[in-house]
Amino acid sequence: MSEQSLPDGARQAHDDTRAEHADALPEYAERVLEVTELIPPGRVMTYGDVAEWLEEGGPRQVGRVMSLYGGAVPWWRVVRADGVLLPGHELRALEQYRAEGTPLKEASRAAEGHLPRLDLKRARWDGGERAQGHT
Repeated sequence: MSEQSLPDGARQAHDDTRAEHADALPEYAERVLEVTELIPPGRVMTYGDVAEWLEEGGPRQVGRVMSLYGGAVPWWRVVRADGVLLPGHELRALEQYRAEGTPLKEASRAAEGHLPRLDLKRARWDGGERAQGHT
């Protein structure tokens, strides 16, 4: 049954419910953002790391949450698995990485834009220090 085929009273109730929950953050998104806030300055987790830590979803789902809701959390700490800076946000992220002392690999002269990559071997955080309180 589509919205158009609902009786007037039911359609109004449906519209009210949608409006009521329009600002509500999906539960999975809340969990992704909570993990993001736990990542210490100077450390990073990949999209896949976050999904694995939550034991739900995958890198694409985490990426989608970050693209829609990540602006209010330290989004630069959730990264691509190849260490490449987030396209379109490279300079803002680089500024944060340098301020936080996040390990970087300097770019080669052949690298597009001569932008560094994250040094994932040194910067990656596994959630270990906080994992004891994880439920």
